[in-house]
Amino acid sequence: MTTPSTLPELSRAVHRTRELLEGRRRFIPLAMAATVLVLLFAAGSVRYTGFLEPQVALNLLVNNSFLVVLAVGVTFVILAGGIDLSTGSVLALSAMLCAWLLREGWPPLLVIPVALLAGAAIGLAQGCIIHFYGVQPFIATLGGMFFARGLCYLISTESIPITDPLFSTLAQTRVPLPGGTSLSVGAVVALAAAGAAAYVLHRSRFGRSVYAVGGSESSAMLMGLAVGRVKVGVYTISGFCAALGGVLYTLYIASGNSLHGLGMELDAIAAVVIGGTLLTGGFGYVLGSVIGVLTLGTIQTILVFEGTLSSWWTRIVAGALLFAFILLQRALAPRAAK
Repeated sequence: MTTPSTLPELSRAVHRTRELLEGRRRFIPLAMAATVLVLLFAAGSVRYTGFLEPQVALNLLVNNSFLVVLAVGVTFVILAGGIDLSTGSVLALSAMLCAWLLREGWPPLLVIPVALLAGAAIGLAQGCIIHFYGVQPFIATLGGMFFARGLCYLISTESIPITDPLFSTLAQTRVPLPGGTSLSVGAVVALAAAGAAAYVLHRSRFGRSVYAVGGSESSAMLMGLAVGRVKVGVYTISGFCAALGGVLYTLYIASGNSLHGLGMELDAIAAVVIGGTLLTGGFGYVLGSVIGVLTLGTIQTILVFEGTLSSWWTRIVAGALLFAFILLQRALAPRAAK
C-alpha cells in the first residue's frame, strides 16, 4: 500500500523514467541518420567492387571537408532557433579574398586570418541586426548572402588562380594513416572543427545556453541567460566557420571565383537536418551534422561509381531524405515538448 512518505519517491522515479525515455528519444534522429549512411554503404558495397575500400570512406571527408565546417557553423545557428543563408556566399568571399590578396603579394600567414576575420565580421553584423533590431534571421542572412556575393564580384568577375607555395604545399600534404590510407590537411582541420564544436556545445556554459535558447527563448530569458549574447555568438561562429570553409575550399580547388559556393548554404542546412537537428532549435548534435555531410557525400560517390546517372540524382535523393527526416522531426517534436 502506498503511504504518504512513498509518494515523493514514486514521483521522483516517474520523473527519472521520463528523463531516461526523453534522452533515448533524442538519439532517434541521430541513429536514423547513421542507419541511412550504413545502408548506403551496404548498397554500394553490394553493387560496386572496391566501394568498401578504406580510402573510399576517407575520401568522403577529403572531398567534403569544407562542407563539414560549414555544417558545423550552421548547427550552432539552427540549435539556437535561427537560420543562416549566407554561408555559401561567405565561403566564396573568403576564397576570393585569399586568391586576391595572395595575387597582390600579401604573405599567406596574414591572408588566412584576414579571410577568417572577414567571415566572422559578417556573421557578427548579422547577429547584431537580428538581435538588436528584431529582424527575422531569414531576411537578415539573405541580405548577408547578397552582400557577400556582391563583394566577390567587386573583387573580380573572373577566376583568380592560387599559386602560392604554402597553399600548394598544404593542398598536396597528406596525413598518413594505418593501412596505406591518408587524409588531407583540410579533412584534419574539419575533424578538429567538429570536435571543438562538440566540446563547446556539450561542455561549456555557452553551449548549454545555445540549447536553452533554441528550446525556448522566453524560458531562457526567465532563467537569466544572456540570450542576446548567444544569438550574436552563434552567427559569429557560423560566419567564422563559413570563412574557414572558404580557406579549405581554396586548398581543394586552388582558385577563387565569384561563383564558388552557389547553393552550398542549402547543402549545409540539408546536412544538418538529415543529421537529426530540429529546425525549430534546441535539439541536435554536431556528430549528426557530420553524418549528414557524409551521407550526401556517399550519394555522390555512388553516382560516380555508377557512371551513367545524372549528378542531379544527388539533389533528388537528398530532397527525399530531407522530407523523411522533417517528418521524423514532426513525429518526435510534440513528444519532446511534453
